[in-house]
Amino acid sequence: MLDTIEGRVTGARAGQRLVIYSRSSVWWIQPGPNFPYAQIRDDSTFSVKTHLGTEYAALLVDPEFKPPTTLDNLPGEGGAVTRLVVVPGDPKAKPVRHTLQFGGYEWTVRAAPSDRGGKNQYDPKNGFTDADGAVHMRIAGEPGKWTCAELALTRSFGYGLYTFVMDDISTLDPAARFAIFTWDGPAVAQYGREMAITIGRLGERPEDNARYIVEPVDIPANRAGFHAPAGTLTHQMRWEPNKVTFRTFRGTNTGGGAHPVAEHVFTSGVPDAGNETIRFSLYVYQNNPTPMQKPAEVIVRRFTFEP
Repeated sequence: MLDTIEGRVTGARAGQRLVIYSRSSVWWIQPGPNFPYAQIRDDSTFSVKTHLGTEYAALLVDPEFKPPTTLDNLPGEGGAVTRLVVVPGDPKAKPVRHTLQFGGYEWTVRAAPSDRGGKNQYDPKNGFTDADGAVHMRIAGEPGKWTCAELALTRSFGYGLYTFVMDDISTLDPAARFAIFTWDGPAVAQYGREMAITIGRLGERPEDNARYIVEPVDIPANRAGFHAPAGTLTHQMRWEPNKVTFRTFRGTNTGGGAHPVAEHVFTSGVPDAGNETIRFSLYVYQNNPTPMQKPAEVIVRRFTFEP
């Protein structure tokens, strides 16, 4: 559940930022890792949508402070933290941490809105695992009232080989988009360390229904369109210093005799490893010529990481 926390910042120096945390077992960045800083308005006030918790904390920090998504303990004042204020919340507030286990790891399920693809609402009920351990993500609701799904791994791996096995999603509504991506919101200088595999047409030819991306995507060399065929697909991302290689295979065989249906290597603009995490996002592309007409579902069967 979301509510609004607001107040006024006094004594802030140029370039300083405001970070809000809500406590629910641990301290969680608010309103979410994609938006780790609260805007300080010209009149020194702020207002932020915040998940309910048992306590709330506001930190006035210097530009070099990189807020973690979660904290067991808040940092004290000093260094990059100029001021820390903690206030109690509702002691009866229910925990707002929505998580699931997939691939042997813990993932958080998004509950806050996002501007990926336009303004979209997210419902944690739209992400869940089945008896076989596969993760399901849904766009649910009805035209004009859709809710989306996003999962975020709770740990960072850095360089290595990431493998994702997915069921057929060739029949997705044309306005639906699915993205597998890395994200480190505070790393503004490296465009959030975002690299992605996206499924869903964005105005390209019908056979180019997918893309490999290194942000910023508006640079032509940072995107490569490809055809994602029907059926089970295995996507891989091998991330190395100054290089990332994407491959897509039919089925689940990626061994020596398997030939990818698509492959692309980026050697420029590749971010350094940092505090990024893997995300899955199924969302509505709000600017699609034909609005979303029907619910959508994506099933990821397996996720593995090899250093």
